[in-house]
Amino acid sequence: QKALSEIGGMSEFTLNPFAGAHGELTGLMVIRAYHESRGDSKRVKVIVPDSAHGTNPASAAVAGLKVVEVKSLPDGTVDIEALRPLLDDTVAAMMMTNPNTAGMFEHGVKEIAEMVHEAGALMYYDGANLNPMLGIARPGDMGFDVMHINLHKTFSTPHGGGGPGSGPVGVRKGLECFLPEPRVCRRDDGTFAISDDSGESLGSISATLGNFGVQLRALAYILSLGADGLKMAGPLATLNANYVKESLRDLYLLPLEGVCKHEFVFDGLRDKSTGVTTLDVAKRLLDFGFHAPTIYFPLLFHESLMIEPTETESRETLDAFIDVMREIAKEAVENPEVVKSAPHSTPVSRPDDTAAALNPVVTYDDLKSSES
Repeated sequence: QKALSEIGGMSEFTLNPFAGAHGELTGLMVIRAYHESRGDSKRVKVIVPDSAHGTNPASAAVAGLKVVEVKSLPDGTVDIEALRPLLDDTVAAMMMTNPNTAGMFEHGVKEIAEMVHEAGALMYYDGANLNPMLGIARPGDMGFDVMHINLHKTFSTPHGGGGPGSGPVGVRKGLECFLPEPRVCRRDDGTFAISDDSGESLGSISATLGNFGVQLRALAYILSLGADGLKMAGPLATLNANYVKESLRDLYLLPLEGVCKHEFVFDGLRDKSTGVTTLDVAKRLLDFGFHAPTIYFPLLFHESLMIEPTETESRETLDAFIDVMREIAKEAVENPEVVKSAPHSTPVSRPDDTAAALNPVVTYDDLKSSES
Protein backbone atom coordinates (compact mmCIF):
# COMPACT_ATOMS: atom_id res chain seq x y z
CA GLN A 1 0.00 0.00 0.00
CA LYS A 2 2.82 2.41 0.89
CA ALA A 3 4.79 1.65 -2.29
CA LEU A 4 1.75 2.11 -4.54
CA SER A 5 0.85 5.35 -2.76
CA GLU A 6 4.32 6.72 -3.46
CA ILE A 7 4.29 5.56 -7.08
CA GLY A 8 0.82 7.00 -7.72
CA GLY A 9 1.13 10.16 -5.66
CA MET A 10 -1.87 9.13 -3.56
CA SER A 11 -2.57 9.18 0.20
CA GLU A 12 -3.73 5.59 0.63
CA PHE A 13 -4.53 2.42 -1.33
CA THR A 14 -6.85 -0.52 -0.90
CA LEU A 15 -5.64 -3.85 -2.32
CA ASN A 16 -9.08 -5.47 -2.37
CA PRO A 17 -10.18 -5.15 -6.04
CA PHE A 18 -9.55 -8.31 -8.07
CA ALA A 19 -8.90 -6.68 -11.46
CA GLY A 20 -8.59 -3.39 -13.32
CA ALA A 21 -12.28 -3.15 -14.16
CA HIS A 22 -13.11 -4.08 -10.57
CA GLY A 23 -10.81 -1.25 -9.51
CA GLU A 24 -12.63 1.17 -11.81
CA LEU A 25 -15.96 0.18 -10.29
CA THR A 26 -14.54 0.54 -6.77
CA GLY A 27 -13.05 3.95 -7.55
CA LEU A 28 -16.31 5.21 -9.00
CA MET A 29 -18.16 3.91 -5.93
CA VAL A 30 -15.72 5.94 -3.80
CA ILE A 31 -16.53 9.01 -5.89
CA ARG A 32 -20.28 8.43 -5.52
CA ALA A 33 -19.88 7.97 -1.77
CA TYR A 34 -17.91 11.23 -1.57
CA HIS A 35 -20.59 13.26 -3.35
CA GLU A 36 -23.42 11.63 -1.41
CA SER A 37 -21.66 12.35 1.90
CA ARG A 38 -21.88 16.02 0.99
CA GLY A 39 -25.57 15.77 0.07
CA ASP A 40 -24.70 16.31 -3.60
CA SER A 41 -26.90 13.56 -5.04
CA LYS A 42 -27.49 15.24 -8.39
CA ARG A 43 -23.97 14.40 -9.62
CA VAL A 44 -24.77 11.36 -11.74
CA LYS A 45 -22.62 11.85 -14.88
CA VAL A 46 -19.14 10.60 -15.74
CA ILE A 47 -17.26 12.17 -18.65
CA VAL A 48 -15.29 9.62 -20.69
CA PRO A 49 -13.05 10.38 -23.73
CA ASP A 50 -14.03 8.68 -26.99
CA SER A 51 -10.62 6.97 -27.00
CA ALA A 52 -11.12 5.37 -23.56
CA HIS A 53 -10.87 1.68 -22.74
CA GLY A 54 -14.28 0.04 -23.04
CA THR A 55 -14.29 -0.81 -19.35
CA ASN A 56 -14.49 2.90 -18.47
CA PRO A 57 -18.07 3.48 -19.68
CA ALA A 58 -19.02 -0.05 -18.60
CA SER A 59 -17.79 0.52 -15.04
CA ALA A 60 -19.56 3.88 -14.86
CA ALA A 61 -22.82 2.28 -15.97
CA VAL A 62 -22.49 -0.56 -13.44
CA ALA A 63 -21.88 2.08 -10.75
CA GLY A 64 -25.24 3.62 -11.65
CA LEU A 65 -23.76 6.66 -13.37
CA LYS A 66 -24.58 8.17 -16.77
CA VAL A 67 -21.79 8.18 -19.37
CA VAL A 68 -21.08 11.38 -21.30
CA GLU A 69 -18.56 11.14 -24.15
CA VAL A 70 -16.05 13.89 -24.93
CA LYS A 71 -14.39 14.00 -28.34
CA SER A 72 -10.68 13.82 -29.11
CA LEU A 73 -8.57 16.13 -31.26
CA PRO A 74 -6.88 14.81 -34.41
CA ASP A 75 -3.78 14.05 -32.32
CA GLY A 76 -5.84 11.73 -30.12
CA THR A 77 -5.84 13.94 -27.00
CA VAL A 78 -8.94 15.27 -25.26
CA ASP A 79 -10.57 18.28 -26.94
CA ILE A 80 -10.58 20.77 -24.07
CA GLU A 81 -12.97 23.13 -25.85
CA ALA A 82 -15.43 20.27 -26.36
CA LEU A 83 -15.08 19.44 -22.66
CA ARG A 84 -16.01 22.91 -21.36
CA PRO A 85 -19.76 22.83 -22.10
CA LEU A 86 -20.07 19.33 -20.58
CA LEU A 87 -18.95 20.46 -17.13
CA ASP A 88 -21.80 21.40 -14.81
CA ASP A 89 -23.11 20.54 -11.34
CA THR A 90 -24.40 17.14 -12.51
CA VAL A 91 -20.92 15.76 -13.28
CA ALA A 92 -19.47 13.41 -10.66
CA ALA A 93 -16.13 12.68 -12.33
CA MET A 94 -14.01 12.56 -15.43
CA MET A 95 -12.15 9.36 -16.29
CA MET A 96 -8.85 9.59 -18.17
CA THR A 97 -5.95 7.38 -19.13
CA ASN A 98 -2.63 9.21 -19.45
CA PRO A 99 -0.92 8.45 -21.73
CA ASN A 100 -4.11 7.76 -23.62
CA THR A 101 -5.10 4.67 -25.57
CA ALA A 102 -3.33 5.96 -28.67
CA GLY A 103 -0.12 6.09 -26.64
CA MET A 104 0.05 9.90 -26.56
CA PHE A 105 0.62 11.93 -23.41
CA GLU A 106 -2.25 14.26 -22.51
CA HIS A 107 -0.33 17.52 -22.17
CA GLY A 108 -3.48 19.41 -21.21
CA VAL A 109 -4.15 17.22 -18.18
CA LYS A 110 -3.40 19.93 -15.60
CA GLU A 111 -5.82 22.36 -17.27
CA ILE A 112 -8.43 19.61 -17.55
CA ALA A 113 -8.05 18.76 -13.85
CA GLU A 114 -8.49 22.42 -12.89
CA MET A 115 -11.65 22.68 -15.01
CA VAL A 116 -13.13 19.49 -13.56
CA HIS A 117 -12.35 20.49 -9.97
CA GLU A 118 -13.75 23.96 -10.53
CA ALA A 119 -17.01 22.28 -11.56
CA GLY A 120 -17.01 20.35 -8.26
CA ALA A 121 -16.23 16.98 -9.84
CA LEU A 122 -13.34 14.56 -9.25
CA MET A 123 -10.68 13.18 -11.58
CA TYR A 124 -10.33 9.41 -12.03
CA TYR A 125 -7.12 7.88 -13.44
CA ASP A 126 -7.29 4.59 -15.34
CA GLY A 127 -3.92 3.00 -14.54
CA ALA A 128 -3.85 0.69 -17.55
CA ASN A 129 -1.10 2.77 -19.17
CA LEU A 130 0.97 3.55 -16.10
CA ASN A 131 4.14 1.77 -17.31
CA PRO A 132 5.78 4.72 -19.10
CA MET A 133 4.96 7.04 -16.19
CA LEU A 134 6.80 5.02 -13.50
CA GLY A 135 9.22 7.29 -11.68
CA ILE A 136 8.59 10.03 -14.26
CA ALA A 137 5.16 11.47 -13.49
CA ARG A 138 2.57 10.61 -10.85
CA PRO A 139 -1.20 10.75 -11.41
CA GLY A 140 -1.65 12.47 -8.05
CA ASP A 141 0.65 15.28 -9.19
CA MET A 142 -1.33 15.61 -12.42
CA GLY A 143 -4.49 16.40 -10.43
CA PHE A 144 -6.16 12.99 -10.18
CA ASP A 145 -8.16 12.24 -7.03
CA VAL A 146 -8.78 8.51 -7.46
CA MET A 147 -6.90 5.89 -9.47
CA HIS A 148 -6.40 2.19 -9.93
CA ILE A 149 -3.25 0.31 -10.85
CA ASN A 150 -3.28 -2.91 -12.87
CA LEU A 151 -0.65 -4.83 -10.90
CA HIS A 152 -0.82 -7.57 -13.54
CA LYS A 153 0.08 -5.11 -16.32
CA THR A 154 2.65 -2.95 -14.59
CA PHE A 155 4.40 -5.11 -12.02
CA SER A 156 5.51 -8.40 -13.53
CA THR A 157 2.50 -10.75 -13.57
CA PRO A 158 1.68 -11.94 -17.11
CA HIS A 159 -1.83 -10.87 -18.00
CA GLY A 160 -4.45 -11.98 -20.49
CA GLY A 161 -6.67 -15.02 -20.82
CA GLY A 162 -8.91 -13.93 -17.99
CA GLY A 163 -6.46 -13.45 -15.15
CA PRO A 164 -5.20 -13.50 -12.56
CA GLY A 165 -5.39 -9.79 -11.96
CA SER A 166 -5.31 -7.17 -9.27
CA GLY A 167 -6.59 -3.59 -9.40
CA PRO A 168 -5.70 -1.70 -6.19
CA VAL A 169 -7.40 1.69 -5.82
CA GLY A 170 -5.70 4.77 -4.43
CA VAL A 171 -7.22 8.06 -3.25
CA ARG A 172 -5.91 11.51 -2.45
CA LYS A 173 -5.95 12.89 1.07
CA GLY A 174 -9.48 13.38 2.37
CA LEU A 175 -11.01 10.39 0.57
CA GLU A 176 -9.43 7.59 2.60
CA CYS A 177 -12.54 7.07 4.73
CA PHE A 178 -14.55 5.96 1.69
CA LEU A 179 -12.23 3.09 0.72
CA PRO A 180 -13.69 -0.41 1.10
CA GLU A 181 -13.06 -2.50 4.20
CA PRO A 182 -11.38 -4.50 5.51
CA ARG A 183 -7.97 -2.85 5.16
CA VAL A 184 -4.59 -3.46 6.72
CA CYS A 185 -3.60 -0.49 8.89
CA ARG A 186 -0.48 0.29 10.89
CA ARG A 187 -1.00 1.18 14.56
CA ASP A 188 0.95 3.94 16.29
CA ASP A 189 3.19 1.33 17.94
CA GLY A 190 4.23 -0.07 14.54
CA THR A 191 2.11 -3.21 14.67
CA PHE A 192 -0.55 -4.04 12.08
CA ALA A 193 -4.28 -4.57 12.36
CA ILE A 194 -7.26 -5.29 10.15
CA SER A 195 -9.51 -2.23 10.09
CA ASP A 196 -13.21 -2.53 9.29
CA ASP A 197 -14.81 0.14 11.42
CA SER A 198 -15.11 3.13 9.10
CA GLY A 199 -18.70 4.36 9.09
CA GLU A 200 -18.29 5.98 5.65
CA SER A 201 -16.59 3.00 3.99
CA LEU A 202 -18.10 1.25 0.98
CA GLY A 203 -18.05 -1.96 3.00
CA SER A 204 -16.67 -5.12 1.42
CA ILE A 205 -16.14 -5.34 -2.36
CA SER A 206 -14.27 -8.68 -2.38
CA ALA A 207 -14.39 -11.93 -0.45
CA THR A 208 -10.79 -11.48 0.75
CA LEU A 209 -8.14 -8.77 0.78
CA GLY A 210 -7.71 -9.23 -2.98
CA ASN A 211 -5.50 -11.53 -5.07
CA PHE A 212 -2.65 -12.20 -2.66
CA GLY A 213 -0.41 -13.98 -5.15
CA VAL A 214 -0.44 -11.08 -7.62
CA GLN A 215 0.13 -8.59 -4.79
CA LEU A 216 3.10 -10.54 -3.44
CA ARG A 217 4.67 -10.83 -6.88
CA ALA A 218 4.21 -7.10 -7.48
CA LEU A 219 5.73 -6.20 -4.11
CA ALA A 220 8.74 -8.45 -4.77
CA TYR A 221 9.15 -6.83 -8.22
CA ILE A 222 8.98 -3.29 -6.78
CA LEU A 223 11.44 -4.06 -3.98
CA SER A 224 13.81 -5.87 -6.37
CA LEU A 225 13.94 -2.97 -8.82
CA GLY A 226 13.95 -0.25 -6.19
CA ALA A 227 13.43 3.41 -6.97
CA ASP A 228 16.23 3.56 -9.57
CA GLY A 229 15.05 0.42 -11.35
CA LEU A 230 11.44 1.59 -11.51
CA LYS A 231 12.61 4.88 -13.02
CA MET A 232 14.16 2.88 -15.88
CA ALA A 233 10.89 1.12 -16.75
CA GLY A 234 9.18 4.20 -18.17
CA PRO A 235 11.99 5.26 -20.54
CA LEU A 236 12.50 1.64 -21.66
CA ALA A 237 8.79 1.23 -22.43
CA THR A 238 8.88 4.48 -24.43
CA LEU A 239 12.09 3.50 -26.24
CA ASN A 240 10.75 0.05 -27.21
CA ALA A 241 7.47 1.39 -28.60
CA ASN A 242 9.12 4.17 -30.61
CA TYR A 243 11.75 1.74 -31.93
CA VAL A 244 9.04 -0.53 -33.36
CA LYS A 245 6.98 2.40 -34.65
CA GLU A 246 9.85 4.04 -36.51
CA SER A 247 10.95 0.68 -37.95
CA LEU A 248 7.54 0.02 -39.55
CA ARG A 249 6.05 3.41 -40.39
CA ASP A 250 7.18 3.20 -44.04
CA LEU A 251 4.90 0.18 -44.55
CA TYR A 252 2.10 0.74 -42.01
CA LEU A 253 0.00 3.89 -41.83
CA LEU A 254 0.83 6.05 -38.81
CA PRO A 255 -2.13 8.37 -38.10
CA LEU A 256 -0.54 10.25 -35.19
CA GLU A 257 2.88 11.88 -35.41
CA GLY A 258 5.19 12.51 -32.47
CA VAL A 259 6.86 10.54 -29.72
CA CYS A 260 4.51 7.92 -28.29
CA LYS A 261 4.82 6.36 -24.86
CA HIS A 262 4.61 2.59 -24.25
CA GLU A 263 2.19 1.89 -27.11
CA PHE A 264 1.13 3.29 -30.47
CA VAL A 265 -1.47 2.67 -33.16
CA PHE A 266 -1.13 1.97 -36.88
CA ASP A 267 -4.17 2.40 -39.13
CA GLY A 268 -3.52 -0.77 -41.09
CA LEU A 269 -1.15 -1.15 -44.01
CA ARG A 270 -0.03 1.99 -45.78
CA ASP A 271 -0.86 0.45 -49.19
CA LYS A 272 -4.66 0.10 -49.06
CA SER A 273 -4.87 -1.13 -52.68
CA THR A 274 -3.97 -4.70 -51.69
CA GLY A 275 -7.27 -5.20 -49.83
CA VAL A 276 -5.38 -6.77 -46.93
CA THR A 277 -6.99 -5.75 -43.64
CA THR A 278 -5.70 -5.48 -40.10
CA LEU A 279 -7.53 -8.75 -39.33
CA ASP A 280 -5.61 -10.43 -42.15
CA VAL A 281 -2.29 -9.18 -40.76
CA ALA A 282 -3.27 -10.45 -37.30
CA LYS A 283 -4.15 -13.91 -38.68
CA ARG A 284 -0.92 -14.11 -40.70
CA LEU A 285 1.17 -13.30 -37.60
CA LEU A 286 0.08 -16.67 -36.17
CA ASP A 287 1.94 -18.49 -38.94
CA PHE A 288 5.15 -16.84 -37.76
CA GLY A 289 4.61 -17.69 -34.10
CA PHE A 290 3.40 -14.27 -32.94
CA HIS A 291 0.07 -13.63 -31.26
CA ALA A 292 -1.41 -10.48 -32.74
CA PRO A 293 -1.43 -7.18 -30.86
CA THR A 294 -4.79 -5.56 -30.09
CA ILE A 295 -6.73 -4.90 -33.31
CA TYR A 296 -9.62 -2.58 -34.21
CA PHE A 297 -9.10 -0.62 -31.01
CA PRO A 298 -9.06 2.25 -30.28
CA LEU A 299 -12.11 3.10 -32.34
CA LEU A 300 -10.53 6.37 -33.49
CA PHE A 301 -9.21 4.65 -36.65
CA HIS A 302 -10.80 2.24 -39.10
CA GLU A 303 -8.00 -0.36 -39.21
CA SER A 304 -6.41 0.10 -35.77
CA LEU A 305 -3.43 -2.09 -34.89
CA MET A 306 -2.27 -1.19 -31.36
CA ILE A 307 1.27 -2.34 -30.57
CA GLU A 308 2.34 -2.34 -26.92
CA PRO A 309 5.79 -3.85 -26.28
CA THR A 310 6.17 -1.98 -22.94
CA GLU A 311 9.52 -2.38 -21.16
CA THR A 312 9.62 -6.17 -21.04
CA GLU A 313 10.63 -7.24 -24.56
CA SER A 314 14.25 -7.73 -25.58
CA ARG A 315 15.86 -6.12 -28.61
CA GLU A 316 16.00 -9.58 -30.24
CA THR A 317 12.24 -10.12 -29.82
CA LEU A 318 11.45 -6.64 -31.11
CA ASP A 319 13.67 -7.16 -34.18
CA ALA A 320 12.04 -10.54 -34.89
CA PHE A 321 8.58 -8.95 -34.68
CA ILE A 322 9.63 -6.09 -36.96
CA ASP A 323 11.03 -8.53 -39.54
CA VAL A 324 7.77 -10.51 -39.58
CA MET A 325 5.61 -7.39 -39.89
CA ARG A 326 7.74 -6.24 -42.84
CA GLU A 327 7.48 -9.67 -44.45
CA ILE A 328 3.68 -9.62 -44.13
CA ALA A 329 3.54 -6.14 -45.70
CA LYS A 330 5.64 -7.46 -48.60
CA GLU A 331 3.35 -10.49 -49.01
CA ALA A 332 0.31 -8.19 -49.03
CA VAL A 333 1.67 -6.57 -52.19
CA GLU A 334 3.20 -9.59 -53.93
CA ASN A 335 0.81 -12.38 -52.91
CA PRO A 336 -2.17 -10.91 -50.99
CA GLU A 337 -4.17 -14.16 -51.01
CA VAL A 338 -1.58 -15.78 -48.74
CA VAL A 339 -2.30 -13.13 -46.14
CA LYS A 340 -6.07 -13.05 -46.70
CA SER A 341 -6.37 -16.82 -46.20
CA ALA A 342 -4.06 -17.04 -43.18
CA PRO A 343 -3.37 -18.71 -40.83
CA HIS A 344 -2.10 -21.81 -42.61
CA SER A 345 -0.24 -23.61 -39.79
CA THR A 346 -2.83 -23.68 -37.01
CA PRO A 347 -5.30 -26.51 -36.19
CA VAL A 348 -8.18 -24.08 -36.85
CA SER A 349 -7.83 -21.52 -39.61
CA ARG A 350 -10.69 -19.02 -39.83
CA PRO A 351 -13.85 -19.86 -37.88
CA ASP A 352 -17.08 -18.32 -39.15
CA ASP A 353 -17.35 -15.46 -36.62
CA THR A 354 -20.82 -14.49 -37.81
CA ALA A 355 -22.21 -18.02 -37.49
CA ALA A 356 -20.60 -18.37 -34.07
CA ALA A 357 -22.33 -15.19 -32.90
CA LEU A 358 -25.70 -16.17 -34.36
CA ASN A 359 -25.57 -19.81 -33.23
CA PRO A 360 -23.32 -19.99 -30.17
CA VAL A 361 -22.43 -23.38 -28.71
CA VAL A 362 -22.24 -22.60 -25.02
CA THR A 363 -22.57 -25.98 -23.28
CA TYR A 364 -20.47 -29.13 -23.35
CA ASP A 365 -23.45 -31.31 -24.31
CA ASP A 366 -24.29 -29.08 -27.28
CA LEU A 367 -20.66 -29.18 -28.36
CA LYS A 368 -20.65 -32.99 -28.34
CA SER A 369 -23.90 -33.04 -30.32
CA SER A 370 -22.57 -30.63 -32.94
CA GLU A 371 -19.37 -32.66 -33.33
CA SER A 372 -21.28 -35.92 -33.73
